Amino acid sequence: MRDHSSQHVLCLSRMLGVVVLSILLPGRSALEFTVYRMQQYGLEGRSHGCRSVQVSAESRTLDAEILTRRCVIMRISDFSMEKWSRILSQSAAAVLILVPGILPAELSGAEQLFMEREMEILRNETLLPVYFTLEDPDLLAMYEESRAVSLSLTSSSALEVMIGMVMGSGFQMTTSEVQSKPMKSPSMVTLEGVLSAYGEDPETPTVVVVAHYDAFGAAPFLAYGADANGSGVSVLLEMIRLFHLLYRTPRSRGRYNILFSLTGGGKFNYQGSKRWIEEHLDHSEISLLHENVAFVLCLDTLANGDSLHLHVSRPPAEGTAQWEFMKELQSVVQSPPFLGVNFSVIHKKINLGENILSWEHEQFSLRRLPAFTVSHLDSPKNAGRSTILDTRSRVDVRTLRRNTQVLCEALARFLYKDTMKKTQGDVHIFQGNLGVQEERLSAVLDWLASQPRAAQLMVKNHPVLSTMEHLFRRHLKEVRRHVFKPDERNPEFVFYDQMKQTMTSHRVKPAVFDLFMALLIAAYLSVIHQAVQNFGPVYCKFIQLIAKQKKK
Repeated sequence: MRDHSSQHVLCLSRMLGVVVLSILLPGRSALEFTVYRMQQYGLEGRSHGCRSVQVSAESRTLDAEILTRRCVIMRISDFSMEKWSRILSQSAAAVLILVPGILPAELSGAEQLFMEREMEILRNETLLPVYFTLEDPDLLAMYEESRAVSLSLTSSSALEVMIGMVMGSGFQMTTSEVQSKPMKSPSMVTLEGVLSAYGEDPETPTVVVVAHYDAFGAAPFLAYGADANGSGVSVLLEMIRLFHLLYRTPRSRGRYNILFSLTGGGKFNYQGSKRWIEEHLDHSEISLLHENVAFVLCLDTLANGDSLHLHVSRPPAEGTAQWEFMKELQSVVQSPPFLGVNFSVIHKKINLGENILSWEHEQFSLRRLPAFTVSHLDSPKNAGRSTILDTRSRVDVRTLRRNTQVLCEALARFLYKDTMKKTQGDVHIFQGNLGVQEERLSAVLDWLASQPRAAQLMVKNHPVLSTMEHLFRRHLKEVRRHVFKPDERNPEFVFYDQMKQTMTSHRVKPAVFDLFMALLIAAYLSVIHQAVQNFGPVYCKFIQLIAKQKKK
């Protein structure tokens, strides 16, 4: 009887133990998600970004006092340079930054601050692995749980700190154990195509229209570059379509050749433009850039604002082709329906003491080619040119259409100067069947901003390049693709791999929880042991008591 009863007690005690453990120690679920590593590259002999890939650390948020050897999870709204400095000074193991999936047209103060400081975290090389990922409900829940643990550990109440240390659930963040290495044979591609002037005289001067197609941001796989420079590419492709219609018959052609070019490496000191110029001027005896170049018009960030700025390295001299185009541009913005556009010419000399150029036209100016850049930005240091927050939701297609029409009208007035003298100044060429199509611009911008276009990702068989080359061949002649690679001995740029990883988070308890559970289990077993040892006598006394009551 005693042995049978003891077995029942042991069974019940085990069941009770399982229930207690299930309450105190929830199931360790694992969450896998894609993360994007911060930039790692070399440019002009200097290294930038983070060198490390591997992460294996417990999660904390910025609410915790101690971040040493922890993976710090933060949202864009948490960012500040003071907090970033704190992360570095405390030797955190890694950083995971959650980025909103959809951004509003107007950024909040915290988001604007992150955008303005985004390039500062890339300025120097760091060993700290830094990853970005897009927010979703699971990741936000993980963030909130990690934040609750971090807050509990900083409470002024000793009891709350103890409870947090024991009961709080953290997450062990891990990635693969691989390390990054330089990409083999990285390349940059530049496309070119021509619309030939009437008569195709070799002495005919040429207007060059250029836009770089790559984007830049803290993480290559999040660099969508809607405004910088998806807008410039969209304008250039629409200009190609419209001027192709004007140049398709010999009698309707202008008095200048038009050379269109889409260049790579725009965010890497305009390496694509530099090598393209060198190939034309130094290695080709027959080239439109060898002949009389009227000017080079570079298109950059044109999808926002009410301003258009013409950035030049040297003010155009009166009577030159540059000066004539500038006057035509001023004339267009002073006529309806463009009266609301604020136009200005901004002169900035090239700083030969700096390795990084400000605008694309400076690569041409260094080779004594007259050039300027048109943009709605008044400064090359504007944070919107290099940010992962430059997404499709933050650009205005109506503004892009207006700027496209302004540039097309100004260029057409320059090309058809003799014909336009007989017409009134407010007559516009691009209307009706020749009108700028907002739907086409929107579709091209949607397509460009739907995929990351960091220079590291734009390999020569990239679908964006293939599609743009197809559009070039559809409307232009003498279409060529130039593929440039860095010098093997002294590379101008170096790209690294492992920019996209899978991170796993496992729910874990703090180390002190193991000690607490050991003490709890020991106490529990002691109670059960005493209960089993004393169950027989207690049970016998209980039976005797019942028997006496029955006799009465």
